[in-house]
Amino acid sequence: MIANERQFHIDCVPGDVGRYVILPGDPGRCEAIAKWFDDPVHVRTNREFCTWTGTLSGEKVTVTSTGIGGPSAAIAMEELCNLGADTFIRVGTCGGIKLDVTSGDVVIATGAVRMEGTSREYAPIEFPAVADLSVTNALVDAAKALGKRWHAGVVQCKDSFYGQHSPEVMPVSCELQSKWEAWKRLGVLASEMESAALFTVAAHRGVRCGSVFHVIWNQERNAAGLDQIRDEDTGSAVRVGVEALKLLIQRDRG
Repeated sequence: MIANERQFHIDCVPGDVGRYVILPGDPGRCEAIAKWFDDPVHVRTNREFCTWTGTLSGEKVTVTSTGIGGPSAAIAMEELCNLGADTFIRVGTCGGIKLDVTSGDVVIATGAVRMEGTSREYAPIEFPAVADLSVTNALVDAAKALGKRWHAGVVQCKDSFYGQHSPEVMPVSCELQSKWEAWKRLGVLASEMESAALFTVAAHRGVRCGSVFHVIWNQERNAAGLDQIRDEDTGSAVRVGVEALKLLIQRDRG
């Protein structure tokens, strides 16, 4: 799978993508994100990978969906890197863990708990999955400028959605529940499924990656009887991601 060939999974070729890439999970979100670009064009859709390319501040930028979970997210990043991309922002959804992380908030990951399998095929478990500082700073600055309620900190990544939401029925329920309690005690903000793999692949490939999430729900607030309203509008996280890309473009030029 050398760099000058059509990439096997995302089905893109050199020239199709920009240096700067937004990575949502859902292919259905790509067109909506691309509308924030200037002159967006649908490049390709293959499997879970939908790609649009346009410009921001005169710079070529891309949005490519990764599907759900670490394996497909790692594939997308690897193949985008092969085509010259070097700066990535994952824009997605998460479920809150810390009680003050509420529905509708924005979470910016500074690092990720590697409770998934993909990153283990890149690095020993002792290696931390850490977001790039310049990308994280741009996300924080964008959230502040847009007036969003935001949190920055560690998120937890897992492979099993239902292992999180119904751990008591799983054969390994004791392990899942004890680790969840550990994440709570350690102040982990939220749970999602891709950043640990993306941060680790980015370290391996020598590229930059950060993550920003829209909080849909917080199961710990629900268990504590605290008020909350389910919120599935990802617009805030998308806006923060797009504005952060603009900041990165400006700062890279400077």
